[in-house]
Formats: sequence, structure tokens, C-alpha cells
Amino acid sequence: MTELRRCDVLVIGSGPAGQKAAIQAVKAGRTVVLIEHERAVGGACVHRGTIPSKTLRESAAQATRLARDAAIWGVSPRAGIEVSSLMARLDQVVSAHAHYMGRQIDRNGIERHHGRARFVSPETVEMTTVAGERSLFTADVIVVATGSRPRNPPEIPIDHENVLDSDSILSMLYLPASLTVLGGGVIASEYASIFAALGVKVTMIDRADRPLKFMDGELVAKFVEAFQRAGGTYIGEQTLGGVAFDGVSKVLTTLSDGRVVESDKMLVALGRAANVDELNLGAAGLAANARGLLAVDEHCRTANPRVYAVGDVVGPPSLAATAMEQGRRAARHALGLGEGAGTETIPIGIYTIPEMASVGLSEDEAKKRAGAALVGRARFDEVARGQISGITDGLLKLVADGTGRKLLGVHIVGEGATELVHVGQMALLGQMSVDAFVENIFNFPTLAEAYRVAALDIVAKRPA
Repeated sequence: MTELRRCDVLVIGSGPAGQKAAIQAVKAGRTVVLIEHERAVGGACVHRGTIPSKTLRESAAQATRLARDAAIWGVSPRAGIEVSSLMARLDQVVSAHAHYMGRQIDRNGIERHHGRARFVSPETVEMTTVAGERSLFTADVIVVATGSRPRNPPEIPIDHENVLDSDSILSMLYLPASLTVLGGGVIASEYASIFAALGVKVTMIDRADRPLKFMDGELVAKFVEAFQRAGGTYIGEQTLGGVAFDGVSKVLTTLSDGRVVESDKMLVALGRAANVDELNLGAAGLAANARGLLAVDEHCRTANPRVYAVGDVVGPPSLAATAMEQGRRAARHALGLGEGAGTETIPIGIYTIPEMASVGLSEDEAKKRAGAALVGRARFDEVARGQISGITDGLLKLVADGTGRKLLGVHIVGEGATELVHVGQMALLGQMSVDAFVENIFNFPTLAEAYRVAALDIVAKRPA
């Protein structure tokens, strides 16, 4: 008979959400067991998603920065270049991050196991190892953080050679001359801009009229302009008539208006599917909703009060930073601890070329909540560092209430946006006024000066 082992908190999945939930619980003095079905910790974020794509992005960003003087850049982007040469540091980066996460888990005394987990009752989970050994765990709190995988529509013939998904896109041996990207979300936009910067002729096809609908429209317009300058094409408001490989060298994409787009390769980035199929949710009194996700309340608690769900299994925004915070907050709520500041102060970072980032309320949200809003803008070509670094197409927006004094949101597009946004995040957390950016001095020359320029723009618009 399989022995039943007990712990205070059981976490299924060791990606950003699961790791932070486990660390928070053990820091609170609870016994924690972590089950990961892969050989190494970190989940898809470390091994197939965030870390690999951002490593490739860094190569593409270097190409963009130095394309003005290609003679000093070692390798010019071109079709036929080996993808592996653009990601020479990938194994080192992934190994280092996975090792760090593993050491953090072990150092904090979290009991770690590798195997597949499934519910056998509302409070009990069975784990099966690769060798077929079974163990049973029961816990007061169970956190599901099993992540997601690419959603592959059955009508699209994904063969991972000519038609690829976001897991297999980096398995290409050589950079293609042309690439069709299906979708307009985060993954689609990031990869489209990365490959365009590397000299690939990229065509994005999307149902919406613009990509990244949840982001500020002005930021997205800047992104699309940069994408088009790099040779990319965005085709919006189109559905698919069909996708087929011609059997020789081309992927043929038929659009709803009858046009046919030809490309060497295709990336299908039409969302993610939650990894819940093998969890036997029914035994826990749970079921995935119509979108295949686990429904949760504002504390990430499911219909089973013992079970919390965090990260990609609960749906958008499906970003690592958000997942980490969900894991932390879920563990604290489950253990009766204060959860801290609300989620509106979690920044969003989109690693397109150029980057986009935001925190707090958008202009439209501010108008709905506060009745009115004042917006200040600073273009990077207005600050010396932007001119010095050649980052002249960036934009920083500050959103304030109708008086122009209370800061409500920050939105940035341009290289360095995902770092620069944290200045605004700290200002929001500290409930600083717009005037704080006017009255204090930034290093010169820096992109951070854009905060002062945008704040002065708001001051000039204040009602008399």
C-alpha cells in the first residue's frame, strides 16, 4: 500500500508562479512539497519561453543597435545564418537560471520531487515518477502552477519543421528568408519583431485591427511603425481560409479576402492552452471552464477552498512577473497573511523591438474611474540621451487625474522601456504626485529625464 505523506503546502509546478508560492509558504514556517514533472526546475518560462526568446531578442537588439555601422558588427543578419550562432549563450543562460532556482528551492528546505501529479481526492495528490513509482501527498493547501503549452488549432498543420509553434520555433537550423506569424498577442509580436530585426521578411496576420489590444494604442502604433521600418508587414482584420505546405519549400496561407501569403516558415502563436488535462481535476471537485482554464477569485482560490491556481492555468496576462505575484499572494492568502498592495502596481513588460512597458491605469481607464485625465508625453528625441544613443522613436506617457496632480499610470515604448517603467512603479507605490518628477533631479544625460519632460507637459495642461 502506498504511504500517505502530509505537508502544509503542496505546490504542483516549479515555474515562476509555483516557485514564488513555495518560497512564500516556507518563509512563513510551513512544510512545503514541490512537484515538477520535468527533470529541471523553472518550467516553460526558463526552458522554452521567456529565457530562450529573450536570449534571441538580445542578438536581434544588438543587430538593430549596430546596423547603422554593420562593419563593426561581427555577423550581419541574413537568411541562411545558423540560428544557434545567434543564441550561443542560451545553454549557459538557461543552465545558470535553472541552477539558481534549484539552489533557492533546496536552500529554503523545500522538499522537491520530479514526477507527474494528479488529484485522487479534494485534498490528496498522487505523484508518479518516470520509473513508475507512486507517492501520495495530502496538504492543507494545494497550489496548481502547471503552466501552459502552445495552443495548436487542429485546422493548422503544425509539423514543427515548416509550420512551427512557440516551443519549436527556435529549433530551426537556419534563419529563413521569410516568416508568416499567425496572431497578434505577446508571443506573436515579440517573435515577429525579433525576426524582422534579424533581416527576415515577416508578415503578421491577425483577427484584430492592431496587435496587443490590451496595451496603450499610442505605444502599439510606435511598435508597428518600427516593425514596418524593419521590413515587416501587419495584416489585420483577417481570418484564415487555410494553411498548407506546398511540399517543396513554401508555406501557403490563404486569407479570408482571398489573398495568399507565401513564406519559408510559419509561426503559429494563437494563444496558450493550460496544462490541466492530466490533473484529474474532477477528483478535486474542479473542472476547467469553457476556455480550458481554472476559474479563481481575486485571491487565486478555486471552487475547492484548499486549492489555489496561479500563472498560465488561470489565463491572461500570462506574464512571468504577474505569475510570480499571483504565487506569492495566493500563498499568503491561504496562510492567513496579508497580501499587500493590489495588482495594479504590477508592471507589464513586452519584449518586442522596441520594448513596451506599462504600470497603473491607461488613459481610458483613468477617465472612467476619475471622470477625467491629463496626459503628459515625452518623446525620446527630446532628451539628450535619446539623441546620443540613437533611441529617438521612444515615447513616455504619464497619466494623471483631472487636476494633473495625482499620478495614475505610466506607459513607455522604446529601448529600455521595461527597465525605465520601474521608476513609475515606485512612484505609484509611494503615491507620489506628478510634481515629484518636476521638483527632483535626474542624472544627465539619461532616458529617465523623460519623466520630468512628461510631468512638465502635464503641468502646462492643468486647469487654471
